[in-house]
Amino acid sequence: MDIQILWFVIVAFFWSGYFLLEGFDFGVGMLLPFLPRDETERGVMLRSIGPVWDGNEVWLVVAGAATFAAFPAWYASMFSGFYIALLLVLFFLIVRVVSFEWREKSTSRRWRSVWLWANAVGSYGASLIWGVALANLLYGVPLDGNGDFTGTFWDLFSPYTVLAGVAVIAIFAFHGATFLTLKTRGALLDRASRAARTLSFPAVVLGAAFLAATVGVATHRNDKELFPPVLPAIIGIAALVLAAILVQSRRGWAFAMTGLGAVLTVVTLFTSLYPRVMVSDPSFGNSLTVESAASAHYALAVMSVVALIAVPVILLYQGWTYRVFRHRLGEDEPEADPAPPLATQPEV
Repeated sequence: MDIQILWFVIVAFFWSGYFLLEGFDFGVGMLLPFLPRDETERGVMLRSIGPVWDGNEVWLVVAGAATFAAFPAWYASMFSGFYIALLLVLFFLIVRVVSFEWREKSTSRRWRSVWLWANAVGSYGASLIWGVALANLLYGVPLDGNGDFTGTFWDLFSPYTVLAGVAVIAIFAFHGATFLTLKTRGALLDRASRAARTLSFPAVVLGAAFLAATVGVATHRNDKELFPPVLPAIIGIAALVLAAILVQSRRGWAFAMTGLGAVLTVVTLFTSLYPRVMVSDPSFGNSLTVESAASAHYALAVMSVVALIAVPVILLYQGWTYRVFRHRLGEDEPEADPAPPLATQPEV
């Protein structure tokens, strides 16, 4: 495999990992204002993602860093053209991060409610903008001959890109609900199960519509054949349908299928995008390709060695984290064993 193609696949891998892992904790954040009935249950939901949400965001960092190092022209065009959109994402992520810490600074009901809603708004907003931004890579934005963005913020919004944002929200919310069915107990578990069943329908409908539309956009706006984009799209739709069926009884498999659906959303986009990394519309000839946007061969070779060392470490660390914090939370949590009494010297 050509090293430029390898790094295109690696960038897609990082975005897939981000959607898989950050997707469910965004989903939990979306459900925070609606699912819990009291402060205890809100605390359980936050603790379900508390040990992992910041580790999940590492995938966004490495996706951005890999794009910057491997495809500097792509990074420059995307981050300058999507500047306002990415600034909004940064705002939503900051608000969400702050909410985890500041919510615990007071026991005031109003204070905690404000930061709970801040977490939810950040989760909804970031998910929407990520869907819109990534869909624009395929749908096309105005680029000149130098690869510079010549449009406005409002050029990023079209029926297809808005559908992408809404579909990502629906898939993440469903993914988050299935995650909670594996992490909670008692009444909260029952409501999480009902929420997962309710959210399965919009997730399947919107997810299927977006994946089908992506294949259509790829063939009409990116000069692609029906295959291979149709393959991950069909598998992704099947995964979401299976999740909707399995959520009734096989919760672990349902969570695996929502995760697969989130991953295949990214895979379908990147499969539809290749060999371009950013489509230009209306001047299709100005599109950025994998070859034209890539760094020099030597830089990619050095980065490959670094990735070969760093990526397994990241995977092992995150796997260990999820194993340590795999237990359910809630009203039936076992209490910690009392400390044994201190040994005393016998009286003389």
